[in-house]
Amino acid sequence: MRAGVRSRESRRLLLEAGAEEFAQTGFYQTKVSSIAARAGLTQPDFYIHFESKEQMYEELVESFRTLVNETVQSMKVDSDQSETEILRRGQVFLEAIFRVLSNNPAITRVGFYQAADSVRIKAEMAEHIKKHLMAAQRWGSCREELDPELTAECVIGLIERLTLTKLLPGRESPSVLAMQARNLLYRGMLASEGYGTVES
Repeated sequence: MRAGVRSRESRRLLLEAGAEEFAQTGFYQTKVSSIAARAGLTQPDFYIHFESKEQMYEELVESFRTLVNETVQSMKVDSDQSETEILRRGQVFLEAIFRVLSNNPAITRVGFYQAADSVRIKAEMAEHIKKHLMAAQRWGSCREELDPELTAECVIGLIERLTLTKLLPGRESPSVLAMQARNLLYRGMLASEGYGTVES
């Protein structure tokens, strides 16, 4: 294996090991020696690629932030969508988020729950969703009386909780969670449209 390829592979192994260690024991309890050992490397190998565990942690959190933001920004809302298409895209959008979180469980635990920046990451997600909701309201495909900011925060809360209790423990798949969440968010909990009246 060439030196450059070997170096990239060592860095990848260290990042994966670091994510696992941070997820399991938290930032303060994690030791560089533990990360290196999990990666099958040495402490000198670690310091070839990272100045400190702080630098590695920040890189992991930032890569998680980028990944999540790219996924949320991929959400598409158009002015001429039918109800069927809106539901389909809602399913695709939610499943994409759950799949990203499921495919990266260690970094999800770090970036979505442990890191101080997790608050900012979720706030950025909510802001993107809020903008999409506002556009949907302008086009008449989303109820006007809904508060876009509050609704976006509810969506993030739902994703956050379901990820922790269902997705990461492997109790439900991304597709099942996406379908259940979509049905709740897009169709509500009432048995039928004509059931009862909601007072403002």
